[in-house]
Amino acid sequence: MDSKKFVQKPFPPNAAPKPIPKKFRMPEIPKYNGTTDSNEHVTSYTCALKGNDLEDNEIESVLLKKFGETLSKGSMIWYHNLPPNSIDSFAMLANSFVKAHTGTIKDATRKLDLFKVKQRDNEMLREFVSRFQIERMELPSVTDDWVVQAFTQGLNDEVWWHHDS
Repeated sequence: MDSKKFVQKPFPPNAAPKPIPKKFRMPEIPKYNGTTDSNEHVTSYTCALKGNDLEDNEIESVLLKKFGETLSKGSMIWYHNLPPNSIDSFAMLANSFVKAHTGTIKDATRKLDLFKVKQRDNEMLREFVSRFQIERMELPSVTDDWVVQAFTQGLNDEVWWHHDS
């Protein structure tokens, strides 16, 4: 493991020239772990920092320098994997952060959609199976245990005893 990598910043010194003011206190915002809206995280981070009594010319430096501390899990790894000096403003950092994390919520939401596929009252088991398969194919890779769970929860207990026999 290259420990230098974790000290390197994804932005050059001139992008964040101001030191963090001594009076600065990191605001209490929940760390971003990939399960919430990335846009919302950037917004609450930005608002929290701006409410921190900073000079206008300090805001950009603090935004850039402190953003990494608001991340956890996969998003922290994403941050540390940004190439050194690849970011030249907070807007650019926020933009690539949002881009990198947009898919994660969609996938989680779409997985949950699979649990909404229910067998209809007059639907035969084989009809339900093929409809379920179609829904499943539109999803990102969903683990088999998710699929089995969603499928069994979707079965209509009333129906499947009576029809296909």
